[in-house]
Amino acid sequence: MTETVIFGTAQPKQKEFFMAHKKYVLYGGGRGGGKSWAVREKAKRLAIKWPGIKILIIRRVYDDLRDNHILPLIASLPPALAKYREIDKSFTFINGSRIKCSYLDTERDTLKYKGQEYDVIFLEEATEFEESTFDVLKACLRGANDFPKRMYLTCNPDGVGFSWVKRLFIERDYRANENPEDYMFIQALVDDNRALMEKNPDYVRQLDELPDGLRERWRYGSWDVPEGQYFSEFRREIHVCEPFSIPSEWRRYRVFDYGLDMLACYFIAVDSTGDCYVYRELYEKDLPISVAAEKMISEGRSEKIYMTLAPPDMWGRERESGRTRADIFYESGLEIVRSNNDREAGWLAVKELLKVTERDGQKRARLKIFDHCTNLIRCLPQLLRDPKKPSDALKEPHEITHAPDALRYFAVWWIRAAEEGPENRIEYTKSWLEDLKNATSEEERLEIYRIHGGKPKNRY
Repeated sequence: MTETVIFGTAQPKQKEFFMAHKKYVLYGGGRGGGKSWAVREKAKRLAIKWPGIKILIIRRVYDDLRDNHILPLIASLPPALAKYREIDKSFTFINGSRIKCSYLDTERDTLKYKGQEYDVIFLEEATEFEESTFDVLKACLRGANDFPKRMYLTCNPDGVGFSWVKRLFIERDYRANENPEDYMFIQALVDDNRALMEKNPDYVRQLDELPDGLRERWRYGSWDVPEGQYFSEFRREIHVCEPFSIPSEWRRYRVFDYGLDMLACYFIAVDSTGDCYVYRELYEKDLPISVAAEKMISEGRSEKIYMTLAPPDMWGRERESGRTRADIFYESGLEIVRSNNDREAGWLAVKELLKVTERDGQKRARLKIFDHCTNLIRCLPQLLRDPKKPSDALKEPHEITHAPDALRYFAVWWIRAAEEGPENRIEYTKSWLEDLKNATSEEERLEIYRIHGGKPKNRY
């Protein structure tokens, strides 16, 4: 007796997913795009087409694994074609192919896959996993056979894995050991799932009624609004602009956040109305202070930089030498001004610059970022709110905090200084810089730094 396998009818985006041949393919982005169905169907088709192939389907929670994969596969696969074993949650096909269903309740569960071999891995809801899980599973894609070695991922734009998934598949920002040709993203939204739209038309309305942030992620698959996003005001269409020639009369500032792991430096121009334009970015790793200073000076050599703002920790004295990093910057030719390190006030100042208002019938903000400042554009919307202190942002992952911190140092100085009036700000700034230039000894210069770092002018 011949058993018949009934395959469902794929939607256009699902067909694209079935035909994708890249090593790592991400499918989804919004709710209702038919992700789990596409995974089951592709796994079945691969198992039938390639006798002996080994396939792994992974989810975080067992209940989701059972409801979305195990039970539907049991219902759709005739027993004569594939037998299910509950003990290891696997389907063994008559042609020797195998689909194993597994769940990783904790990150430690990933360790059991070290040393295992699979030809194809499906990682469902990939943003529920840390990047370390992805790395371990990538190493499992091997075997001395001719089967395709691929990993298929599905997800929505939220969860602990938001940053690494976005980096690889949305921003396509690759490290030295990552081949851009291996990665592919297929966006699928509820609008792409005609079957769901026809059977449950109210689902779209339910998505449209979600609160801000959640609606952008689940309805439209937006990667600019992560869960717990600190700067929910950020919108690419409003805050990012094409570069243009900065008028010579606009005042230009340089601001930076520095550590041996990263220098994040930004050049910001302010027009006559007080609108701020981030027009240049210097973002490099592993730079000694002297090299960092040289690069920042070089970037601004052809223009008049009114002031260079720096984080207050540059003035902390080294226990061994008694010197500060501000000293080394100064000796390297870069005069820096101390900004304020009040984190909450700083983030509120950035929010003030990002705030969207109506002007001349258009939505506008006081801060614009030139589109080639890619790291600031990448990191700013990824900064998350600290759940223990909602008025502050998380300091992790550290990789994405440098650029927002640099912007914070400018924003808190600019907002506070503007409140006192531009005339006072200009007079005072010129005065202290002139004092610094006229200093005749190391002790006198250090005393100037100390005075201008204390009250009442602690914004410097």
